[in-house]
Amino acid sequence: MATINGARVGLYVVLWLFSAVLLGLTGTRLHYTLRLPPGDPLNHGKSFYDPIVAELLVTSVLGMIWSSFIIHIIHRSYDYGRISTFVGELIGLMGLFALYLVGAAIASTYWGNLFWCHQYWQCRVLTVLVAFAWMCWVIVFILVFVSVMFAVANAAFFRPLHAQYDARDSYYNREPKRRRCGIF
Repeated sequence: MATINGARVGLYVVLWLFSAVLLGLTGTRLHYTLRLPPGDPLNHGKSFYDPIVAELLVTSVLGMIWSSFIIHIIHRSYDYGRISTFVGELIGLMGLFALYLVGAAIASTYWGNLFWCHQYWQCRVLTVLVAFAWMCWVIVFILVFVSVMFAVANAAFFRPLHAQYDARDSYYNREPKRRRCGIF
């Protein structure tokens, strides 16, 4: 039976995959623009880079790191303090929301209508790059919505985001465990 945590993990996996594709597309674009051949008609053969492509590259890396971290917390039911609460998740998601929105909007402004040059490989890369930037933003928006709805319905904003509240094992309701040799 599907649970809310299963749906959230599924959405985070999709976000990780879309961010990986966006990382590849932005890397391809940066590789092309930083190594233009001398006779290339783009920018008269002078190498350059688009700042918004660099922003989308950083955002996609952050999206992959954040997705991996949240999947780890939900799957393993770990408590890492405030960062592993719903508020911590929502703060991280809102940061990604803003980054993906700015990146997708500016990329759409620059490359929103490239149908006139679809015979060229780089125009197709830019079109797909814009599409994946918007798809990542949509997934982050859905994750924000689902997390807010779950936290509101269960009054769980400051509870662990894995949603398994065991008072005997929770970070918030226990004394520190005594370690045998100081590490384990």
